[in-house]
Amino acid sequence: MKRILLVGNPNVGKSVIFSKLTGVNVCVSNYPGTTVEFCRGSSFVGKEEVEIIDVPGSYSLEPTSKAEEVAVEMLSEGDVIINVVDATNLERNLYLTTQLLERNIPLVIALNIWDETKHRGIEINVKRLSELLGVPVVPTNARSGYGLDRLMRSLRDARTPNLPPASVDERWRRIGEIIGEVQRIRHHHHTLLERFEDASIHPVGGYIVAVLIIGATFAVIRLIGESLIAYILDPIFNNVYMPFLLRIGEKLAGYSLLHDILIGKLVDGTIDFKESFGLLSTGVYVPIGMVLPYVIAFYFMLGLLEDIGYLPRLAVLLDGFMHRLGLHGYSIIPSLLGLGCNVPALLATRVLESKRERFIVATLISIAVPCAALQAMIVGLLAPFGMRYVALVYSILFLVWMGLGGIMRLFTRGFIPALLIEIPPYRAPYMKTLLMKFKGRALGFLSEAVPVVIIGVGVVNVFYALGILDQIAKFTSPLITRLLGLPREAVLAVIIGFLRKDIGVGMLAPLNMTVKQLVVGCATLAMFFPCIATFVVLFKELGFIHTARAIAIMIVTALLVGGLLNAVLWF
Repeated sequence: MKRILLVGNPNVGKSVIFSKLTGVNVCVSNYPGTTVEFCRGSSFVGKEEVEIIDVPGSYSLEPTSKAEEVAVEMLSEGDVIINVVDATNLERNLYLTTQLLERNIPLVIALNIWDETKHRGIEINVKRLSELLGVPVVPTNARSGYGLDRLMRSLRDARTPNLPPASVDERWRRIGEIIGEVQRIRHHHHTLLERFEDASIHPVGGYIVAVLIIGATFAVIRLIGESLIAYILDPIFNNVYMPFLLRIGEKLAGYSLLHDILIGKLVDGTIDFKESFGLLSTGVYVPIGMVLPYVIAFYFMLGLLEDIGYLPRLAVLLDGFMHRLGLHGYSIIPSLLGLGCNVPALLATRVLESKRERFIVATLISIAVPCAALQAMIVGLLAPFGMRYVALVYSILFLVWMGLGGIMRLFTRGFIPALLIEIPPYRAPYMKTLLMKFKGRALGFLSEAVPVVIIGVGVVNVFYALGILDQIAKFTSPLITRLLGLPREAVLAVIIGFLRKDIGVGMLAPLNMTVKQLVVGCATLAMFFPCIATFVVLFKELGFIHTARAIAIMIVTALLVGGLLNAVLWF
């Protein structure tokens, strides 16, 4: 079976083309660095089945990051290359094209984002471009599917120009000659949208735009989450699921241990989904009835910001600030991904140029960037007392993120690289890929969270029945009660937090804690040992020694900040 490689700069639409050609559900976003590892799928050229591989985005075949190293390594596995080029940024993209033409691999060029060239006053002579490069050139629009059939047919005409290796200066000289012959740019008046694009990265206006966008995003997340709970999930749990559990409870009346494990303790003679702590009550309600609504809302809004194209502008805007943490602005994108889930955020650090950067960003994400599920629990627990307490926890995590980043910059050797990032124009999101991405993230959360919660609740119930929980509570009492000022029962949250931080925070709900204790508990658990999935990826990305360093930093930071909060908070 032939192997077709999709190769190109970041953010040129490779992943959308891959998804269209293969039907494989991959993460498709309108910012650089989405595809860190390559993805495989299959399609047909005529009646012949071919394998299509989506290679990580790369600006050059002289790699400066782990993602670009993967891209170069993959070239040896391909029979034909589809070089995906951004038609609106032809000059920049052709540098990689000229390097590919020097390789002895048949090549076809997909001149993608073709629909936007007319909106930006760009005219490209496609026939002449094909003649100068010596390979087929096909205009495409990945989002709508325009030109993809022709692109697949053109694979039979893929050519190998066999150009001799050239120096950097020679390549740019040739690119300049090609651009001068095939491209014309007409006078184009700035539209209102383009003016807003400029305002998004303005040194002053950009921060105003950022505050407005981020504030509106979280307002919508809260509105969607609370609406789903109030109008859909709570009625289902109370009117449909509750009678079902009560019938099961009646049949288990003579089996107290089994009743306590499956249904949990009765509160005022009935089942309380938050406090009963049974496998079928709290174990089901916490991930689905409390966490999932906010996770759904966050994933939808995150996908929207990705596809519209706002995130790279935020990276450019924050570049100067991020340098104070020993990073560049692009590091903000893995951090923002961490607000959805820490696992893909850690994988996204692969696009960073140095091991130093990857270590700092991965550690900061694991400690001070709460995932969507964890944010849902923080909001759910503290919002009833007032949004100022939610804002307080976010402020604490942000200060820890800044302070710890500054400290790590001083004690971690290495250089601060310059920010090189392509900024796409604002685009209307392609709803099919947006919903596909949203569906994958939501189902992924359910498949991970529900089993973990049920297992965690089951283990805690068994520990409680055997008296093990009391022994753990006694052993950890100095830390839990004296240093952090939390009740002994909060050890349950810590134990479950080792599996999932969000569920650990959710386990604080049945303890009838004061708002001060909830603030301390939420902040401390958010910074504590990462959930098991994050830990596995952290170990994979950083190795044993650096993971051990990161874990030590987490534990020390969580205990110091938690103890300080317990000492200084007055409410």
